[in-house]
Amino acid sequence: MGFALMKCAAKGTEIYITDADAQKAKQAAAELGAKVLSSNEEAAEKGGIVFLAVKPQILPKVLGDIAPAVVKRYRAGIPPVLVSMAAGWSIEKIQESIGEKIPTVRIMPNTPALIGKGMIAMSYSAEVPAQTVSSLEKILSGAGVVDIVEERFMNAVTGLSGSGPAYVYLFIEALADGGVQAGLPRDKALKYAAQTVSGSAAMVQETGKHPGELKDMVTSPGGTTIAGIAALEGGAFRSTVIKAVEAAWKRSIELG
Repeated sequence: MGFALMKCAAKGTEIYITDADAQKAKQAAAELGAKVLSSNEEAAEKGGIVFLAVKPQILPKVLGDIAPAVVKRYRAGIPPVLVSMAAGWSIEKIQESIGEKIPTVRIMPNTPALIGKGMIAMSYSAEVPAQTVSSLEKILSGAGVVDIVEERFMNAVTGLSGSGPAYVYLFIEALADGGVQAGLPRDKALKYAAQTVSGSAAMVQETGKHPGELKDMVTSPGGTTIAGIAALEGGAFRSTVIKAVEAAWKRSIELG
């Protein structure tokens, strides 16, 4: 995910990379035209905006690595801005781990950012300059839609859009399986399923109509669609999806 976001920032931006896997860092740097650094601490010493592109379980170690350099710069009046995408970790907790009120941004992207169609939620501390917020919006917009939200919503965002692509992939796979069961070749079934989901999402975004209204437009009395909807409701489809988002939301809170 960090690589996907940096691809958006690559043009005209000086990028430094550090990774526990040195070979992975070299490959990413070669593709981005970036420079590989020897340590997390060196990245904190040189970076103006420091992306912490690690999982929440790894974040404590990374914060420990960079804290001395970050605090030194903070006390010199030139602190970097930390940008975390670790699920569950609040801005306050990150600042407490560093030991100072460092300018901190929290983002939650999702995997469609890899093709520039992601959903990226962003919240930030009072210490982050307005100019930096604008710069980050510009950088991240290349990866998809950027939306600034109050931090209290970030765990819910994680459960919905952060984890949501996996639910959608599962649904597409299930649609395709249904098509195969009905006699379609696998490649055709997958093509039709993916385009159906893509087109339906575009209808919601471009028409501004409520999904329920769009659903009713497809559903004629006694027709094929209402038969399929009845089967979905028989399996508690909507309730199950709601529970999936809720479970991911709760797990995000636990990770923090």
